[in-house]
Amino acid sequence: MGEFVRPVELTGQRWVTLEPLMTGHIPEIDAAAADGELGSLWYTMTPQPGGAAEWVQRMFELRAADHGVTFVVRDLDGKLVGSSSYLHVDGPNRRLEIGHTWYTAAARRTGINAETKLLMLGHAFDELNCVAVEFRTHFFNFASRGAIERLGAKLDGVLRSHQLGPDGSRRDTVVYSILDIEWPAARSSLKFRLDRRGETG
Repeated sequence: MGEFVRPVELTGQRWVTLEPLMTGHIPEIDAAAADGELGSLWYTMTPQPGGAAEWVQRMFELRAADHGVTFVVRDLDGKLVGSSSYLHVDGPNRRLEIGHTWYTAAARRTGINAETKLLMLGHAFDELNCVAVEFRTHFFNFASRGAIERLGAKLDGVLRSHQLGPDGSRRDTVVYSILDIEWPAARSSLKFRLDRRGETG
């Protein structure tokens, strides 16, 4: 049985192109990691300045473990401005998660995240025939929770004490999902917001 998720390039119409992560992206990821705000994104797995090679290796290890795919995100000028991943892939049950998403400061509060999610959700539902796509975030990451809810995702629940931090603190993880029967409405909403304002949270 082949892989459920395979590396593929996804091209948007207005904002972004998504490329499967490769070692050749390391210099550009290092440049993106020089963004002064990127290291402050404590709630997601971001590359640190000078640590792009280590970050790429971690993403490759995650892919090997759960057959996911990490994408780099390029804006229309071809500049690498972020990354997002398919992870926790469950091929037999046709489910996966979209996560480990980060963007440089200039890419935030634009249409980049909306079109990235439109492409990834579209591929998951329309090409892979997923029955559900999950999103997970830290309980206290209210900005991320709001952005996920604006995608049309519904709250599934909270995994209490889901993870332990390096300092021993406990992370409660909020789990959302979009079902295949909900995807047409979520897709229309995303397209409408992109067409109307050209940006989203």
